[in-house]
Amino acid sequence: MSSPAFVFPVRIYYEDTDAGGVVYHANFLRFMERARTEWLRELGYELTALEQEFGFLFAVRSVDIDYLSPAHLNDLLKIEVSIARQGKASLDIDHKVHRDETLVCRARIKLAGIAADSFRPMALPFTLD
Repeated sequence: MSSPAFVFPVRIYYEDTDAGGVVYHANFLRFMERARTEWLRELGYELTALEQEFGFLFAVRSVDIDYLSPAHLNDLLKIEVSIARQGKASLDIDHKVHRDETLVCRARIKLAGIAADSFRPMALPFTLD
């Protein structure tokens, strides 16, 4: 499955960097989470509404991430979000992080749909085709 990428801008602040002035590796996951949330919101799927209306949550099942180039204070990054695969109760999301034309980081994040009350697998209450 291939979908057009959603792009979310992130400016790098002091709080995002480590002692060496480079974006701390775990912060890329935070940026990707924000981008995924905004992507779903733009598609009309508010995370709080999914829980309230359907008792549905996402859980991160796995992350495969490659750090390719450092990002630094004041960089403006573009976080791309696209669907790699949609299953009945799962989504595989591809993320690409660019600084200008440089690919800084890429990841595939596998999300599982779960029931809020039991944390057991649950079918997605929507389709993104």
